[in-house]
Amino acid sequence: MTDLPQQDLPLPKEVPQPRLAASVILLRDAPGGLEAFVQHRVSTMDFAAGMVVFPGGRVDAADESGWDYAEELLQRHATDWQHSSISTARGEATKNAGTVLTAAIREVKEEAGLRIDASDLRPWANWITPTDMPKRFDTYFYVAKPSPDAEPLHQTTEAWQSLWMPVAGILAAEAAGTLQLMPPTYYLLKEIAGFATVDAVWSAEHYVVPVLAPVGSMAAFLKERETRR
Repeated sequence: MTDLPQQDLPLPKEVPQPRLAASVILLRDAPGGLEAFVQHRVSTMDFAAGMVVFPGGRVDAADESGWDYAEELLQRHATDWQHSSISTARGEATKNAGTVLTAAIREVKEEAGLRIDASDLRPWANWITPTDMPKRFDTYFYVAKPSPDAEPLHQTTEAWQSLWMPVAGILAAEAAGTLQLMPPTYYLLKEIAGFATVDAVWSAEHYVVPVLAPVGSMAAFLKERETRR
């Protein structure tokens, strides 16, 4: 599905367990095609340093309560995530779906100053960090269609810049070597680039298939991208 470059490396003696995380692909229509709101992370971060990413972060304990989503919405999200780890954990698929959804909404508010309604988020992808990485995440990606007048902001210290960019432009800049993307960001943007409008993304028949990238894939991916430029 993603054609990740592979590399055979020995597994570490102790494999870190992935932390639950949520990330949101904010999309909008523009004259030149779809645009995504992205953040350019500072080079001093201990994870994804210098990379261009979507707003997101770890699921916190506070995300597990205090919300009141419609049961129909939770059931729909639970169905979308049915092949992911939160579907089988303790048999609480709808509660877990609500927890991850709450984290996604909170992260967008914290990192982009934007209040987004739960009904404007659609489960889209689930990526798990390779087992050879020292810091691992089980990340739940949503596509989002904020209102046309929504203006997300740059207000996170984890990035030096946050802005709307054309999806095609992000991929072109990555190919030219002027910015770097994590494998999930790259492959998700390539997938989204195939749609002409936000409504087309929203109405697409799309199934979430969890991706556990193989051992050595992160280093191999970055090396391959660097070599071909």
